Amino acid sequence: MNEQIQGSNHLQVFDDLESEVRSYCRSFPTKFQRASGYQLWDVEGRPYIDFFAGAGALNYGHNPPEMKKTLIEYLLKDGISHSLDMATEAKEHFLSKFNEVILKPRGLNYKVMFPGPTGTNAVESALKLARKVTGRQTVMSFTNAFHGMTLGSLAVTGNKFKRRGAGVPLNHAVSMPYDGYMGNEVNTLDYIESFLNDSGSGISLPAAVIVETLQGEGGINVASNEWLIGLADLCKRYDMLLIVDDVQMGCGRTGHFFSFERCGIVPDIVCMSKSIGGYGLPMAITLMKPELDLWEPGEHNGTFRGNNLAFITAAGALDYWKNSQFQLEIEANAELIRSVLAGIVLSLPDLNGELRGLGMMQGIAFQSGIAERISAIAFERGLILETSGTDSEVIKIMPPLTIQRAGLELGLRILTGCIYDAAVENKSFAEAK
Repeated sequence: MNEQIQGSNHLQVFDDLESEVRSYCRSFPTKFQRASGYQLWDVEGRPYIDFFAGAGALNYGHNPPEMKKTLIEYLLKDGISHSLDMATEAKEHFLSKFNEVILKPRGLNYKVMFPGPTGTNAVESALKLARKVTGRQTVMSFTNAFHGMTLGSLAVTGNKFKRRGAGVPLNHAVSMPYDGYMGNEVNTLDYIESFLNDSGSGISLPAAVIVETLQGEGGINVASNEWLIGLADLCKRYDMLLIVDDVQMGCGRTGHFFSFERCGIVPDIVCMSKSIGGYGLPMAITLMKPELDLWEPGEHNGTFRGNNLAFITAAGALDYWKNSQFQLEIEANAELIRSVLAGIVLSLPDLNGELRGLGMMQGIAFQSGIAERISAIAFERGLILETSGTDSEVIKIMPPLTIQRAGLELGLRILTGCIYDAAVENKSFAEAK
């Protein structure tokens, strides 16, 4: 009881002074003090294994040493921190390194735009550019999609709760069924094309299609390679731009640097944020094919699109991608996660769990609605992980990509115990009813 009161007192300032809109601190009710690698510590010194990774902004872990060292050295030399879109050495270094380490080896030719510091800034700029290039207004998105919280991004987001917060109509977007949404036996691309062909469908030809190759917030839904290739072909045939939202799935989360590499498509526009900054510092980029770069100077801008501190750490993060070693490590850890989760699903058939995900974005969907309880038990035992899906029905495993093997194994053991205990609770509750 005393511990509960003490914990509550730790959060009193937030209860009194911060808006009710806060959410993550309700799921993880403690006051954190420091973090390193795959761990956080609260003010009581209690350690937590991080299977959340800043919602995907910390792919390289907390306070990665080499990036921290480079950042401190830059600050000590009075390096520029804020520059709008002026030319700086830090930005030049990032642009050159991104081109040499990421784009050229993959045969990609993109212009880089700095739209602002967040993922929704990247999405908004992509939507505006697509409409400007094509002269059309409608953008096609998908069921269970999540693209951000500003009005344009919300218009192409599927979650009813998030959309309702807009307070105004969300226009110039049309939602279509994602891969698998209508059952495995239905190719939703056929359904979509029938709408595009039918003059009575009520749908005007979209300017673009925006898609996540793996829907993280929407329930860890994975689009197949065949479906993504077919979608890219559909966009070409109907003269629609293909926008891939790689805000959460980029920077290695699914194994490759870009999530679309697995199927060989080349999007017209790519949105990135979260871990592109390397250190968790705010940064976003919008990549576009050069022929689409029709912006007039200043036509899209933002005060904080020149975060030079993020340019410094973003360039440092690219060192992980100079060869294939990091990708191989991600694949090995992904196999371990898959094996453990598959074992849980097999051993607890009464929960009707469904294994989902790819790379180091994996989870289990539960029909019984116990995912939130699993997350709560995990937090009590020193493991931070969140839920996803429109009804929070999926437990989501998203650790830093750099997590040490021992930390990953320990976190998965804790998670396994939490799921088994939640299953016992769920069974007892069902029998009591």
